[in-house]
Amino acid sequence: MRIRLDLAYDGSGFAGWARQPEQRTVQGCLEELLARVLAVPAVSVTCAGRTDAGVHASGQVVHVDVSTGGPDPSSLARRLNGVLPDDLRVHRCVEAAAGFDARFAALWRRYRYQVCDQGAVDPLRRGQVLRWRRPVDVDAMNEAASQLVGMHDFAAYCRPRPGATTLRQLHELDWRRDEAGLAVLTVRADAFCHHMVRSLTGALLVVGEGRRPVGWPAEVLRAARRDSAVPVVPAHGLTLTEVGYPPDAELAQRAEQTRRRRVRT
Repeated sequence: MRIRLDLAYDGSGFAGWARQPEQRTVQGCLEELLARVLAVPAVSVTCAGRTDAGVHASGQVVHVDVSTGGPDPSSLARRLNGVLPDDLRVHRCVEAAAGFDARFAALWRRYRYQVCDQGAVDPLRRGQVLRWRRPVDVDAMNEAASQLVGMHDFAAYCRPRPGATTLRQLHELDWRRDEAGLAVLTVRADAFCHHMVRSLTGALLVVGEGRRPVGWPAEVLRAARRDSAVPVVPAHGLTLTEVGYPPDAELAQRAEQTRRRRVRT
């Protein structure tokens, strides 16, 4: 039986999602305690999107395969939350539909990046908000962001990995001011390369403070190589907020499509 778990975590105390020797990670913590609750030697979980050290999540999605006849998913959530640390919680635990794969069946992932450029950061939000010491122009950042939306090779905004494609469909890249006056970026794509969101955020902030023209982030994109003028902003301002999936009847097809290597069109 495949079980879907919806998670939230404060990334401050984790060395990222992926299991690492001698490091406290979300995956390592979840797998260890899930195996304890299930009374099995070990389990392996798959997530929708690996988060870096310090990155938070309010809408991470995970699947795990367990033996048929195991615990009821609703009771599993309660039992897990009884042993998980306070910075890692299970919001929901259900039996997954046929064809569900937390990673490959996903249509898109949505992240939020929060920036305080006016006054001091609320001390209760300091672990999720970046303090930017110069005011930024949200309209200018949105004008620059609009030129990046679509299917592109984001090699200029990624840390490359051997054999991995940097071609991504960017659906949404939008800044707004929230009720507290924070500049909040919402970014949604089919998937993200390593450091892609933090690099895009950094490039747009440089435009917002007036150091670069609105066309500069698009010029960097077209150059298809890393530019040292693009700052990779700190991880703590970033949160994975939601993962989108197709209707149940289309899950298996979507997973198969995603497994195929993306090619340029």
